[in-house]
Amino acid sequence: MPELNWLGDRKARQAARHVPYRLLQPVEQVGDPSSDNLLIQGDNLDALKSLLPLYAGRVKCIFIDPPYNTKSAFEHYDDNLEHSQWLSMMYPRLELLRELLAEDGSIWVTIDDNEGHYLKVLMDEVFGRQRFVATCVWQKRYSRENRGSIGDVHDYLLVYATNPEKFKEVRNRLPLDEKQAKIYRNPDNPSERDPAKRWRSLPMTAQGFRPNQMYEIVSPTGKVHRPPEGRCWSMIESEFEKLRQKDRIYWGKDGNAQPGVIRFLSEVEGLVPWTWWPHEDAGH
Repeated sequence: MPELNWLGDRKARQAARHVPYRLLQPVEQVGDPSSDNLLIQGDNLDALKSLLPLYAGRVKCIFIDPPYNTKSAFEHYDDNLEHSQWLSMMYPRLELLRELLAEDGSIWVTIDDNEGHYLKVLMDEVFGRQRFVATCVWQKRYSRENRGSIGDVHDYLLVYATNPEKFKEVRNRLPLDEKQAKIYRNPDNPSERDPAKRWRSLPMTAQGFRPNQMYEIVSPTGKVHRPPEGRCWSMIESEFEKLRQKDRIYWGKDGNAQPGVIRFLSEVEGLVPWTWWPHEDAGH
């Protein structure tokens, strides 16, 4: 697998192992002392190492907002690092964060174009390329940006998971809004409000070629349907027949249309998140 090389990379790759464990010195407590919430003031590299004895392999979700390296600076937050220094700063922190993640945990890292592509390669090395989930694109502004040759209106959110398959099982779905729910209707009663009686027809094809999903389907009117070129049916024939027996196949108004699967609104668990985060949904 490709890896980044930069001035000081060998030292950076060893840094996490050499960070000393430091005891957390408690100060005045705020809120419920029995809760597990912690607010740590200090170098985040030391803080991450101090969390390992208690939280290694237990953290479900990590979000970090590292310096974007955009030549702007804040007190205690250097955003004007030389490129190799930025990589050396990030590497050991990512290694410690990896050790904190649970088996079904995920890490979300915000970044922009200045270091985003280098960060992707860096995280591929630390977490493993097979643990990459997605690069989300967040629309950070909606007004026109006229200062550059091309307006900069987005940032990135890199997502990795310890086990992408387990993450898929535990990640949240997005609730349907009113506009999306309107797609589900009852043709016999357009004013129907009961989710168990409102439905839509979903396409019954999938991309690719699977021999056991290339059968012929005969509609109630006798028309023969085959999968379109480059696609196959989304299920094997026995599963299709079960749905047909339950009247869960829609053939269009005239009974001749390509079959679709009837999905009731009450069965919709939510929307799978996607990688485009417009400002209307995610703020700006």
